Amino acid sequence: MRKRRKLTQQDLAETLNTKRSSINNYENGTTFPPVSILIGLSDLFHLSIDTLVRINLSGLRESQMYVIEHGSDVFVRGNEVRVLATTVDSRNKDNIEIVSIKAKAGYTTGYFDPEFISALPNFQLPILTRDKKYRAFQISGDSMLPIRDKSWVVGEYVQDLNSIKDDHPYIILTLNEGVVFKKIKNELKEKGSLKMISMNTEYVPYDLPVSEIREVWKFVLYITDEIPEPADNQQIFKKLEEIQKEIVGIRNQVPD
Repeated sequence: MRKRRKLTQQDLAETLNTKRSSINNYENGTTFPPVSILIGLSDLFHLSIDTLVRINLSGLRESQMYVIEHGSDVFVRGNEVRVLATTVDSRNKDNIEIVSIKAKAGYTTGYFDPEFISALPNFQLPILTRDKKYRAFQISGDSMLPIRDKSWVVGEYVQDLNSIKDDHPYIILTLNEGVVFKKIKNELKEKGSLKMISMNTEYVPYDLPVSEIREVWKFVLYITDEIPEPADNQQIFKKLEEIQKEIVGIRNQVPD
């Protein structure tokens, strides 16, 4: 945490009103900091003392550190670190687990439970990159039309929240809303939140605070059993005919 703040040992020692040699001893594990120093570290880095003494912060992913540094230890539970639960096939290749509409309620509380994840149906999709982690979610509602109700969306697991791109769809597991599928505007640095935008303009965008985020999956593809409605060719031809007449009218008004 000192290095992430770009502080020297001397800087930290002066902030905590102690000696540089003491900071060096704490970092090397030679001595353990007293309660007064732990309180100072907790206040400085906005971490609970429980997190400081129980969690190996160097083992966390960048996305986990980002959330912790912005005031929400959502990935840390007591002395356990939140790790993505997954399943593999007989060749040790990651499966694509399937989270149906019925399974969404259970997924909200069981997303970190290996037993729950292992009970989900799964499949393989050879066209996807082998070194990425994917999961499929069934969506409900019409907020993301033309992707229809009950379609399946496949997402790629996002480790670093900073990598979230504007105007791209994401599947996000939230604290209070469960699984949400939206286009995103990344406002984490400016406001500490994501702007959630529906493709159906009848739905009003809203902000999702970083403390509400549990998982983020980048949209890769969708699967549906419905054939898209064909375009009305007669209507298109009629429109083209009207445009052609307008062009002719404009030409007739232009002098030779």
